[in-house]
Amino acid sequence: MHCRLGEPQRWSQPKPCAMNDSKNMNLSQQKEILIEKASGETELFSEIKLRRSLECVKAAPESINKIVDHVSKEIKSGAKTQQIYKHAFLLLRKLEQPVAERYSLKRAIMELGPTGHPFEKLVGEILKSEGFSVGVGKIVQGSCVSHEIDVIAEKDNRHIMVECKFHNQQGVKSDVKVALYVQARFEDVQKQWQKQPDHGHKFHEVWLITNTKLTSDAIRYAKCVGMKAIGWNYPPNGSLQNLIENAGLHPLTCLTTLSSAHKRLLLDRGLVLCKEILENKNLLQGIGFNESKIKQIEQEINNLCRTI
Repeated sequence: MHCRLGEPQRWSQPKPCAMNDSKNMNLSQQKEILIEKASGETELFSEIKLRRSLECVKAAPESINKIVDHVSKEIKSGAKTQQIYKHAFLLLRKLEQPVAERYSLKRAIMELGPTGHPFEKLVGEILKSEGFSVGVGKIVQGSCVSHEIDVIAEKDNRHIMVECKFHNQQGVKSDVKVALYVQARFEDVQKQWQKQPDHGHKFHEVWLITNTKLTSDAIRYAKCVGMKAIGWNYPPNGSLQNLIENAGLHPLTCLTTLSSAHKRLLLDRGLVLCKEILENKNLLQGIGFNESKIKQIEQEINNLCRTI
């Protein structure tokens, strides 16, 4: 089963994660409290959506009940979804720290910014885990002009151009204009690829991968032109969070044992993934961590990066 993982859902239409309805509070008993989404829109607070977001990261039933009960009692009209997330995250971290790290995945990816380069590297590593040979940030000559392509991936007879659309703000979506732009660049590059002798047998693809949601028009256009679109909650069984979880490729910004300043130091040194910290322990010593602290960080990484 694939569930939406990471930060709690932004209170959109319920997704088909498994849950026992008999354990949920009767809808008629819920307080009618208006909350503000990241987009600025308002809607009714839903205990069921909060419960589902916790179930999707495999929190224990007893932890879910405690968090939902606590948040429901404390929430007031006008609260922002970000406040609800933070409240739930802090409670979950006290109860189940490794699960809390998965719950914070969406926010952790946004913290890779402000540039999109770390996100491109993350996407490249995901494709490598699927057996592709990968190049990140390559200049490719098109039929008309040259293009800087975020990720180029090849495997067997597949040759893929990947455009990574990174946002570091909540409530921002990748719309149809983004998809149109990506398709136009791909068509120019594909024309040039097809002129090369060794490309005649290859199947050329274009992918759009974003760390936020895709608008319905962007999805519709991508389907129409044959573009593979991957976003935070799309497609249901192959979304960005699914790919990260399945590969165990969590960004280091997920870690609660590192301060924001230490995360930025490691990012500035070219590290993006938790597993890279394990491969470069000397960097932890270099920024002042003692052996005890390093073991604590290693333990958190081992707990977090187990594929589920």
